[in-house]
Amino acid sequence: MENVTWFGHASFSFVDKFSGHRIYYVDPFQLTQNNDLLPADIIFITHAHSDHLSRGDINLILKADTIVVATPDSLRTLDIMQEKLPVESNKSYKIKGFEFRTVPAYNIKPDRLEFHPQKNKWVGYIFELNGLKIYHAGDTDFIPEMRDLAEEHLDIAMLPMGGHYTMGVDEMIEAARIIRARKVIPMHYRMLLADEAYKAEQKLLSELKDSEVVILEEFK
Repeated sequence: MENVTWFGHASFSFVDKFSGHRIYYVDPFQLTQNNDLLPADIIFITHAHSDHLSRGDINLILKADTIVVATPDSLRTLDIMQEKLPVESNKSYKIKGFEFRTVPAYNIKPDRLEFHPQKNKWVGYIFELNGLKIYHAGDTDFIPEMRDLAEEHLDIAMLPMGGHYTMGVDEMIEAARIIRARKVIPMHYRMLLADEAYKAEQKLLSELKDSEVVILEEFK
């Protein structure tokens, strides 16, 4: 997908071609120094788990004027000189002329409550980039707040479907049908065994007809 790179898991980079080709990352993870990585203008972190807030990966893409956006508990773990912007759920922000909004991300299934409790106030992000409205859900179940996202008229929804720490493929399909984004990109599922990940992809492709499903290749 043009101007969007998936590094696996929930890790993405975006090139903002309308603002001097600024580079934005969400949850940078599993980056390598062989990737010809572009330094980040803004880094967005959804929550404090090490597969989303990876200090080693963040260090690979920092430059002097990088800004790191995250919830306060995440920022407290980062010992960096760069500017840090603390965010809360359900708030709108503007930084370097770039506007974005935070939305809730949490678990509601009883067997997942300990992983991403609602009280932690962790987030997903909604932003407009290159004329597209994009939603990165973070680590979450299909939560009631997602029903409001249909009114956002999203172009792209990046939704987890791993099924252990986040919603699985069936819940993700249900969420996608409610959200009604033009395109859906699955994430946070390739940690499954290869055949399980493939089956999840095929189920998504065969059952979700209201949105175009885009399976990205991991950038290595």
